[in-house]
Formats: sequence, C-alpha cells, structure tokens
Amino acid sequence: MFQRMILGITVLLMLVSASAWSQAAKTETSLTPELQQVRAALEKYQDPVVAIHDGYLSTLGCANFPHAAKPGHEPYPRGAMGIHFLNMALIGPKVDPMHPQILLYEPDGEKLRLVGAEWFVPVATGVDQAPELFGHKFWGPMEGHDPLQPPSLAHYDLHVWLFKDNPEGMFAPTNPAVKCTGYSYAMEMESTKIVSQTAQH
Repeated sequence: MFQRMILGITVLLMLVSASAWSQAAKTETSLTPELQQVRAALEKYQDPVVAIHDGYLSTLGCANFPHAAKPGHEPYPRGAMGIHFLNMALIGPKVDPMHPQILLYEPDGEKLRLVGAEWFVPVATGVDQAPELFGHKFWGPMEGHDPLQPPSLAHYDLHVWLFKDNPEGMFAPTNPAVKCTGYSYAMEMESTKIVSQTAQH
C-alpha cells in the first residue's frame, strides 16, 4: 500500500514537471528570434532578488482585471497583469527591446514567478505618438493604473508574455492564465481610461 502511494506521488511529480517543461518549451518555440534573445536576457530575473539588485522595485499590488472594459477605456480582456517591478532609471522617450521598464511576476505560494515584461513610456517624456516594438504598436495613451499609479500618469505601454502562455495572445495587456489568488495585495482594478490625443496638447 505504501509503495503504491509513493509510486503515485512520483508519477504525479513527473507529470507536473513534464507539464511545466512543455509550457516553457511551447512559449520559447513560439517566439521570434528577437524575442528569444530578449527572453534569454531576462531569464536571470526569474529570481526577483536579482531584479531588485538591478534596480527593479516592486509596486506591491497584483493587478487583476476581472470585469469587462468600460466604454472609453482600453479594451482589456478579463485577466491579470500580476505584480509590477518598475525600474525608474529606464524611463524615457525611447524604448530598448533588451531593457523593459517593468517586469511582471505572478504570486505562487510564497514565491514570485516571472511571467512577462512591459515596456512603459509616460507621455511626459515628450512622445506624441504610440511607440512601436517587435512589430506592435503600444497601447495608449491611457491614464495611470489607479490605485497603483496616479491617474494623471498618462502613458503608452506594451506587455509581452515571454514566460507564460497567454490565451489572448503574446501582446495582450492582460493574461487570464495569470492569477492573483491568495496574494495579500491582490487588487481588482477597472480597465484603464483612454486619454484623448488632443487633450495632451
């Protein structure tokens, strides 16, 4: 009886490991060569302590968007963004594909799992049109993600789910596969309000 139980646990652990490996392999093979390079460069941030050492600081809240987008707001699919680690030293009008301003983590028990990255450009840096990266235009301009950011922080952003598959697509702003469940600072948020281009000038 005991041997059967041990065998069952062993098989279960093997299946979980195989599933995790399959997920990582699937994500990696679906990336373009450029995105594979970016993913490889960010791999070290699987350890959030390394991210902190390099200047990325946690904004604490796990951003979750469980409701349909409101009229006049960015059309986010239902899902989460996770916990944002922001590097203020990288904020500016130009984007570097190898250095995202934000790293995205998903809480997993007592650990944080790196799931993606975000390139973030405030309107106040002087940009007057949506930046473009990896062949995709940034979302925005939009207000800041209240309450984690002041609404006055108008910006453009682009999320890229480099480390976790997203049913909504690699470049969707939210990911329904990312969960904030059980995390002390999980925050249910509303879709972000679009800022009028003419209101900026």
